[in-house]
Amino acid sequence: MTRSAPPTGEPLGPLVKKVHLRLQELADDALAPSGLDRREYAVLRVLAAHEPLSQQALAALLGVDQTTMVAVIDALEAKAAVTRRPDPADRRRNAVQVTPEGNAAFRQALAAYTAAEAGFLAPLGAADAEHFRAALRLLLDAAEPKDQAGNATG
Repeated sequence: MTRSAPPTGEPLGPLVKKVHLRLQELADDALAPSGLDRREYAVLRVLAAHEPLSQQALAALLGVDQTTMVAVIDALEAKAAVTRRPDPADRRRNAVQVTPEGNAAFRQALAAYTAAEAGFLAPLGAADAEHFRAALRLLLDAAEPKDQAGNATG
């Protein structure tokens, strides 16, 4: 009876998880002075590019459930970083918009997060860091659900 050779290298899942957890730790430390956590920063980042948005649209873009999104927006509203008002196009929905205080906190958080991420990727060098990002995007795009015609559905 012949045995196959054991697989080489560490399994990808645990390796990706360890890398992700380390990046989260660095992000938490970097964001702390801005008074924002990672979820709050993510909401402000999306709103900076798309505001105003409904709570539902924000939740969909960030891939979080409605309950979590409401809690994050509640926290940002308590920090005067966002306002929530009835959407003029659909009064049943709330439109979320960044306040001047939220913009200031976001700019501070963006600079800190960008620096932390650059430090995290520094061992790769600039070219390999970009290749790493491209490889991650390729894997995500390839894994995205597709319809029968091959078009992304997610």
